Amino acid sequence: MIESYIPIFLVFGFAILFSLAVVFSSSLFGPQRPNAEKMTTYESGVKPIGLANERVSVKYYLVAMLFIIFDLEVIFVYPWAVKFKSLYAQQGIQVFWAMIVFLTVFEVGFLYAFKKGGFKWD
Repeated sequence: MIESYIPIFLVFGFAILFSLAVVFSSSLFGPQRPNAEKMTTYESGVKPIGLANERVSVKYYLVAMLFIIFDLEVIFVYPWAVKFKSLYAQQGIQVFWAMIVFLTVFEVGFLYAFKKGGFKWD
């Protein structure tokens, strides 16, 4: 049984060895003459303003979470809508009411985010 996995282990081993060889060969054979200009951060040719470890606004995370939440709604509603006729024929009105409950929970979340100012993009 384990013999059938030997080619996979060989490919993984080769991939790891090759990636390590490429990373270390660049440090061995690459130019080693650092100066102040080479050590600076490159931001599209513009000198960086501020530090790289500054705090990120909570709005950034709020927008990301809202995107994930409402993207999940589309992920669940679209397949349900496509298969609604066959689901309704198999299980009856319960399929419809389950989606109404699901959409109500999302609507409450939408109204909560709207009330808290999550959609103000200032």
